[in-house]
Amino acid sequence: MNNFTNPERRQVHSISETNSFLTKMYGLMGMAVLVSALSAYLTMTTFRNVVMQMPPAMMWIILLVPLGLSMGISFKANRNPVAGLVMLMLLSVIYGFEFALLAGFYTGSQIASAFVAAAAVFISMALFGTFTKKDLTNWNAYLGAALIGFLVAWIVNMFLNSPTITYIFSFIGVIIFTGLVASDAQQMKRIYTNYGNQVSTNGLAILGALQLYLDFVNIFMFLLEIMGIGNDNNN
Repeated sequence: MNNFTNPERRQVHSISETNSFLTKMYGLMGMAVLVSALSAYLTMTTFRNVVMQMPPAMMWIILLVPLGLSMGISFKANRNPVAGLVMLMLLSVIYGFEFALLAGFYTGSQIASAFVAAAAVFISMALFGTFTKKDLTNWNAYLGAALIGFLVAWIVNMFLNSPTITYIFSFIGVIIFTGLVASDAQQMKRIYTNYGNQVSTNGLAILGALQLYLDFVNIFMFLLEIMGIGNDNNN
């Protein structure tokens, strides 16, 4: 995305074309969420016995695959949108599988509440980022730096294994990714509006869908953790 920081930019697409692009991007993002939900459901039902018999090594490989797929989508989407879309759907399936593995640690009401809350936060911030006149460019820089520091601290806490710190970090994670939803939404709209004639529209929509999907997933996971820890504390 750093290839689109030239200050000599100009609008090359009409409002209707931009709206069509945004519809495509959010449609792909929504499809990814639905695929993850279906994958999680099938993992917990139809393929439950198969999953229970999987060796631990295979589990670790599956947990690491999303990182490679995310990088692959970032590199391939503009050059080969079809390959980018296939990788996005595969990423969604794997995340659904991982959600199913975590589902056993939470109640159905906690999962439903976290999903509804994440959806409400995402929709609100996506709309804000898409339609606000305020320039959110600085948000990406600040939130990106905050995210790096947050990830380092999160890794350290994996060794400390402090429930209190984890609880606090979950709130921080929600705040960071909530901000990223707005800034990513505005950034993708700006890139398409000003530079959409230089790249594949479908590829750009897939890249935007990936960013927003990952934002949503992280908000959902942190909210789920907050509800799970909060419920344990109340008990």
